[in-house]
Amino acid sequence: MTGSSTSEEKDVQPRGETEGFRGDWASAEIQKLLDQMLSLRDHICQAERDYAGRIEKLIDNRKASAKNLVQYVALRQQDLRSLQEDLLRRGLSSLGRCESNVHATLNCVIDVLCRLSGQSPCSFAPVEVSFSKSRELLKRATDALFGHQPGIGAAHIMVTMPSEAARDRTLISGLVAQGMDCMRINCAHDQPSEWQQMIVNLRHACGEQHRECKVLMDLAGPKLRTGPIEQGPAVVKWRPRRDKLGRVMTSARIWLREEGSTVSPPLPATASIPVAAEWFKDLRPGDQVRFDDARGRHRVIRIVGRTSRGVWGETDKTAYVVPNTKIFRRSSDGTSSSEPGRIGAIGPSEQSIVLHQGDRLILGDSETLGSLAKYDQDGQVIFPATIGCTLPEVFRDLKRGDRVLLDDGKIAASVEQIDQQYAELTVISASPTGTKLRSDKGINLPDTRLHLDALTKRDIADLQFVVEHADMVGYSFVRTAEDVEQLQSELARLGRPEMPIVLKIENRQAFDHLPSLLLTAMRSPISGVMIARGDLAVELGWQRLAEVQEEILWMCEAAHMPVIWATQVLDNLAKTGIPSRAEITDAAMSVRAECVMLNKGPHILEAVRLLVDILGRMQDHQIKKRPLLRRLHLADDLMPTEIAKPAMTAMADLR
Repeated sequence: MTGSSTSEEKDVQPRGETEGFRGDWASAEIQKLLDQMLSLRDHICQAERDYAGRIEKLIDNRKASAKNLVQYVALRQQDLRSLQEDLLRRGLSSLGRCESNVHATLNCVIDVLCRLSGQSPCSFAPVEVSFSKSRELLKRATDALFGHQPGIGAAHIMVTMPSEAARDRTLISGLVAQGMDCMRINCAHDQPSEWQQMIVNLRHACGEQHRECKVLMDLAGPKLRTGPIEQGPAVVKWRPRRDKLGRVMTSARIWLREEGSTVSPPLPATASIPVAAEWFKDLRPGDQVRFDDARGRHRVIRIVGRTSRGVWGETDKTAYVVPNTKIFRRSSDGTSSSEPGRIGAIGPSEQSIVLHQGDRLILGDSETLGSLAKYDQDGQVIFPATIGCTLPEVFRDLKRGDRVLLDDGKIAASVEQIDQQYAELTVISASPTGTKLRSDKGINLPDTRLHLDALTKRDIADLQFVVEHADMVGYSFVRTAEDVEQLQSELARLGRPEMPIVLKIENRQAFDHLPSLLLTAMRSPISGVMIARGDLAVELGWQRLAEVQEEILWMCEAAHMPVIWATQVLDNLAKTGIPSRAEITDAAMSVRAECVMLNKGPHILEAVRLLVDILGRMQDHQIKKRPLLRRLHLADDLMPTEIAKPAMTAMADLR
């Protein structure tokens, strides 16, 4: 079509860049933004007034942080994405980093909009949390919880203690030397005597190195786990390693030990079997041990070595060996022993329940002994598999249709029927080839509002040791504000009401009630939060973990409450000595927290060393969620320093 455009066509054409720019700054548009910001500020101020009664009950030095938290919660009740875009297009703050100083940020934006609209500069009453005050509040809280800022890196480093830390003083000394400045002791493991020795070893290391290192002790909490499963037959199975054509690549290595001996193989073994003492002493390299296994298959073990503690043998055949199996020795010269020996006592084998999608499973109480499904001669299920759980109190809270996640979510089931003593489940998710369920595996109930006491009888008993020896207490499986109040009451009863509390956010209820938990924790002089990402991922879904982690960080920053970034940080490195690429990125992002927790592992010293290096590099690039514009040498590739030097000099002169 040719010719000039019609008036209608002109009306629908997009505005030019200049016209659009002028429209953004029209007085009516600015006034509209100003009205929105004033309304938003009124909303957060009203929320603060609504919660004034609860805030007044807090310790004086935490009231300002509590007010900011309430303001941030009120702010985030709104969908502000359109407003953010309008502000950003005009070069103003989009409110995206206002967590720690909500009122001050709104005031600044309102002041600029007032000036742009031609009105007189706005006059405000002084805000309680200014930009500098917010940084001071978080630093003060972090120093109170973990001690002063570490000399290396931007975050404190916490390490979970293995059992050997009670015996190995050099391990703790090495961790302190590498940069650990907070020790974590999990009260779910070991005993008070071991905890005591770990702390003694830590104090010794800190004294020698003139370093400070805090102690966090995690209460075990009401952990919901699967119960024991009936034992399988007393049998030892081994098989050699074969290639895809069935040819033996590596013989099965068998460690034969004297019956009654508990000596472990000095090197990795395919199987370890006891042999009657009077027969065992005559075995020599070059001999053969011959027997018929539990299936009646004739098998031979070649003796290839002997030590003072046992005998090494090799075999190229799979075998199933049971107690009292007769064994015969053929010497290297071809002669055979007239008297047979026998295989000694073999403990019953551990069983697992293999579950497929669609299978039924009975979840019983703590007295239930797990058992495999029973089948008739046609292979039809007569009675489904059964397994117990450690906390049968959950049955009163379960409802039909609730999900039950087993073993970190490897198996998902749905409640079909509920009784006071059991729940009948249907498996809705498992591996196509079946997933094994063993005893002592975690159970998560993400859809169920549980009414369990967060403090168990054991926790209350352990708390006596904690208040006497630790610097802070970790609160496992906390769910509600009432749970926090219960721990605060126990600490007061034990004479330590001021003891710092670390809330472990590891279940759906805790996440859903996070603002209430934070506000209640502020009744204590010092508190922090641990993001326990393992259970959170199971309960809320792996796909939600990233956003949930962000939301927890935002809420805690609004409360000026230090955060511990936990679960599987550099986990592959700590366990195998080789980090994955993904966990390096995760460790780098952990700089946004005030403390990063590493778990135990044989390569934990290397993990601490690498984490210190990563955090040291990242501290110049990131503070919380705000990137820092440090000079990048990478920029010199496109624009050599000689060209940029005049601008760099001018900027330096203006500082």
